[in-house]
Amino acid sequence: MGNARSITILFSVLLWALNHGHSQNQPGAELHIKKAKGPIVLDGKLEESDWQTAHVADNWYTNYPVDTLRAPLQTEGRFTFDDEFFYASFVCYDDETPDIINSLRRDFEYELSDNVGFAIGPYNDKLNGFFFVITPAGVQMEGTVTGGGSANDSYSTFWDNKWYSKVVRHADKWIAEMAIPFKSFRYKSNVREWNISMDRWELKRNRKTSWIRTPIQFISASFPYGGQLIWDDPIPPAKTNISFIPYVTANTSANREVNPVDQNSDFQAGFDAKIAVTPSLNLDLTINPDFSQVEVDDQIINLTRFEFQFPERRQFFLENSDLFDLVGFPGARPFFSRRIGLARDSSGLFQQVPISYGARLSGSLSEKWRVSILNMQTKEEASIGLPAQNYTVAALQRNFWAQSNVTISLVNKQSFGVEPSDTSKFFGENVFRKIQVGDRTQLRPNTYNRVLSLDIESSSKDTRWYHSSYLSKSFDDFNDRENMSGLLFGRYSTRTFSAFTGFSFINEFFNAEAGFVPSAQVYPGQYSFFGNLTYQIYPEKESIIRMGPTFDFQHTYIPGGTLTDRSYQLGYQFAFNNASSLQFSYSYVFQKLTNSFNLLDPSRYTGFLEGEEYNWNAVSIEYNSNPRKAFYYQISSSIGGFYNGENFNLSGELTYRYQPYGNVALRFDFNDLRLPENFGQEQLFLIGPRIDLTFTDKIFLTTYVQYNNVLDNINLNARFQWRYQPASDLFIVYTENYLPEDLFSKNRALVLKLTYWLNL
Repeated sequence: MGNARSITILFSVLLWALNHGHSQNQPGAELHIKKAKGPIVLDGKLEESDWQTAHVADNWYTNYPVDTLRAPLQTEGRFTFDDEFFYASFVCYDDETPDIINSLRRDFEYELSDNVGFAIGPYNDKLNGFFFVITPAGVQMEGTVTGGGSANDSYSTFWDNKWYSKVVRHADKWIAEMAIPFKSFRYKSNVREWNISMDRWELKRNRKTSWIRTPIQFISASFPYGGQLIWDDPIPPAKTNISFIPYVTANTSANREVNPVDQNSDFQAGFDAKIAVTPSLNLDLTINPDFSQVEVDDQIINLTRFEFQFPERRQFFLENSDLFDLVGFPGARPFFSRRIGLARDSSGLFQQVPISYGARLSGSLSEKWRVSILNMQTKEEASIGLPAQNYTVAALQRNFWAQSNVTISLVNKQSFGVEPSDTSKFFGENVFRKIQVGDRTQLRPNTYNRVLSLDIESSSKDTRWYHSSYLSKSFDDFNDRENMSGLLFGRYSTRTFSAFTGFSFINEFFNAEAGFVPSAQVYPGQYSFFGNLTYQIYPEKESIIRMGPTFDFQHTYIPGGTLTDRSYQLGYQFAFNNASSLQFSYSYVFQKLTNSFNLLDPSRYTGFLEGEEYNWNAVSIEYNSNPRKAFYYQISSSIGGFYNGENFNLSGELTYRYQPYGNVALRFDFNDLRLPENFGQEQLFLIGPRIDLTFTDKIFLTTYVQYNNVLDNINLNARFQWRYQPASDLFIVYTENYLPEDLFSKNRALVLKLTYWLNL
């Protein structure tokens, strides 16, 4: 009996040793980097002596679908440098299971391709930095990290720069070598420790692993769950860095909705420039910018009372934009860059407004201070009734504690050449405002608008606790009271439970013309309470990774305490081991209308009137299929009440991946709206097929067709891109709009654009 007990104890010790015999890399773990003594050749072999003697980031752990095991297939990271380049290499141990590569397009969708990468924080503030990622097919992705990388929106791929890589695939592993020029990113030569994190995503196994052991509820690439890169040898001094990116465009267009047909041809040129003012502070310039190569917006069917926030796609506005974009909260952003250089035409589609110039100074002043200043000047565009306007946005941020900061910002919009007599020339409240003078209504010129904001974010060291608050005040010619907006928000997250709650308010006369305040035209001021509770269960069943209930609520009131909106949603979520997911939900909505509006054509149907009350219930289901398969899809449906009637919605996207040369997708949205007869019974639908081909890692073709019966329009957009040198492109873009009934061409345009990136 004693021998049996001894054998049992010995066997238990051996099992424990197998699972725990390797030390677990914890946050703050150190990895040393030494200067290379010889040349590094990007050949994917790692035969140089500097790679052989480099410190190794090994012993990786799983983060998803479980966070308690060593990675079954390990990864090794190494780093070195010389006077010109920062080198990284990864040995990704594997088997012969086919890799999943969604396409060969640079800046690919992270979750749809196998990859490995790292993030560096050269300011050592655990908040800001850069990331570099590569797939087994050698496709590159790079971008910026903000907020410590603790949320998905902390990573932006719109920072673009030159770097070099080589990947070699073997039967039992794949090896990646990366060389990033020191001139490609900002850093301080006197900072001898950098934040660093590394992770690997294996879509083919639905597995995330990382160098630092990271709890499943947190992002494995974030700096709070990263380590420290220790420079044993001096960092090369930061050098003068100037990039000059000229462009030329030639375009021709035809408007067939007028008689005779209005045909135009144009040729223009401009340039962008990036100038390193200091090693960590950059000046971006753009003269006569052109954004014709930017993809068109995904159209939507909007059945709400609120403006929809289309995403910004223009690169100049996206780089280093976090200091502006994250001020406020989603219901009240003091600055929204799409207010600059874009305006709706008579079809409801966005058209470009010419921009004369732009400048942005952004970067780090020290380990604790960051700054960003933007100035843009637009030209007068009489065809859509806009005067010349200037936009200035400035933000100054101070970091404190572990992952916390305070930001003060100012947004200023100025209109030029606006006189009261121009009321027939210019339109919209962004230029003129109706005011009451005695018993008469008059138009007054709206020449300026300013918003001053204070924003605070704080997080515990392990990111379990998070707090955000902000306060804004607007200034204009019309109001000197009731012109503020604010928020208090708090969140707590653990492995099994997360909760957040908040209080926000927007005064009646808060006016952020260069921002995004969707409720501005709906409520005469408002304040809201909102929150969420989520509980995660990790069952022992192999088919389910996690599941659990979630509950959301929101109450909105107008001044005086009248309840205008109340909503509750109770749902249950599943995340499956095959990478698919499923969610059921039940929702209840109450609305007391603060303005009159029409869901459908006001010339044909009765609208809803201010003061009316409605409440309804609905159920919904959403399913995302296994993205590892060549054909995968996302589909959602809801059915139930909608104001004084009912609505059935079916929407989603079907995708077929032809690896690695691209994919074909079909997006759709169908609404069967059944209101009382005089309010309207309509079937609204949108369909958008898309073909995205990547012939090589340098030649791409995207064709997008959208039909929307609400706009009564078919839109075709085709974009060809040839990246003939790193960061240098040739674009050919064709756009056409048709009438659906007979495919009559309303207008068309063809653009050729050539850019060239030159480092001086």
